[in-house]
Amino acid sequence: MTAVGGSRVRWFLIGWLFVLSAVSYLDRINVSIAGNSIASEFHMTNIQLGSLTSAFLVGYGLFQTLGGWFADRLGPRRVLTMGVLWWGIFTALTATVSAKITFAIFCLATVRFLLGAGEAVMFPASNQFVSRWIPTQERGVANGIIFAGVGVGAGVTPGLISYILVHYGWRWSFWVSALLGLTAGTAWYFLARDTPEEHLQVSREELAHIQAGRTAASTKSHNRIPWSTIFESKQVWGVTLAYFCFGYTTWIFFTWFFIYLRNVRGLDLKASASYTTLLFLTMAACSPLGGAISDKLTKLYGKRIGRSGIAVFALLLTAIFLGFGSQVQSARLASIVLAGGAGALYLSQSSFWSVTADIGGTFSGSVSGFMNMGNQAGGALTASLTPAIASRLGWTASFLVAAGLCAVGALAWMFVNPERSLVANSSETGCASHDRNSEVWKT
Repeated sequence: MTAVGGSRVRWFLIGWLFVLSAVSYLDRINVSIAGNSIASEFHMTNIQLGSLTSAFLVGYGLFQTLGGWFADRLGPRRVLTMGVLWWGIFTALTATVSAKITFAIFCLATVRFLLGAGEAVMFPASNQFVSRWIPTQERGVANGIIFAGVGVGAGVTPGLISYILVHYGWRWSFWVSALLGLTAGTAWYFLARDTPEEHLQVSREELAHIQAGRTAASTKSHNRIPWSTIFESKQVWGVTLAYFCFGYTTWIFFTWFFIYLRNVRGLDLKASASYTTLLFLTMAACSPLGGAISDKLTKLYGKRIGRSGIAVFALLLTAIFLGFGSQVQSARLASIVLAGGAGALYLSQSSFWSVTADIGGTFSGSVSGFMNMGNQAGGALTASLTPAIASRLGWTASFLVAAGLCAVGALAWMFVNPERSLVANSSETGCASHDRNSEVWKT
């Protein structure tokens, strides 16, 4: 993150994407921490409580590709601003649903679905930003920083929400989350620009550095998005399957870890919040670490090792942690081991987004949105399936299923070749004409 010609605007804006990422996870994890209070007031079972997360993730997953398309067409500045303001409003609306109204649980689920639809733009739009602003050799670190916000946002949530729960009640936790989102979204609109060429604070030296290593066009694409190429690509399906497995595992931590520690392992509220915070801070630390390792290995050995290799290693390591941690007798040791599994998983996070930025080029928002739809499908499945498995076979079985899927995700990465771009846009190569046969690569 060295300054180039006295200017490093790209890293300042990546830092603000870190903030937006943290706020987005505060808005979605708060329902998990407040889960016992919500379930008590609305007389919900664990499976009904899980349906709220499933509703969020269905909305989030269904609108991923559309969110990516909007980012490709309208640019990340406006799309992210609209998205953050949207999810601030619907986070606030969650707190307005009364347990006394007819179909109260359905109303809660509907609000969470619409919240998910708004949050769907977050990471496809940030990936479009990365394609326009970050040279390919720096994308591992950039994505690692952005997704460190996931760990920090989720890590701050248990302590913050628990404090507000105790002193003011669960509804106030949603009001506070909404206010933070509205503030962050407004700030982004005034701070960001769609391209470095539009930002007055970017020096000529920094601009030249960005342009030299960039794979996406510096302006919004006016070409038709090659959906057939995206849908027929083994690379896209491989990384999407891997991200499905990643999402299934991640959302066990996001949705059930706090409740698992309290209700299954018998830890009190303070200890459960502390270990849940440790888990998310481990994610926050390992996300940029994995990105830095990925960039270094890419520089030394190429993208196949630097991007795919680190992802395979991380997913297999996660499977080992989950298998061991789920069977440890000590509640505190199990919490630490499972937190290690979450950290290992996030070593691979930047690889997913760096690869889709590289192979997607100008259309990276659409490609990464499609991939992230797989992630959310995995999350929506685990939100309801995990407690169902646990109620019949025990929580150890739930974690072992996740470990098995991590192994499947590692295998799926074998079909991904980050060296091969799906679309080589004419504006990126400097050619004036658009020759589809020379621009489209199918695996």
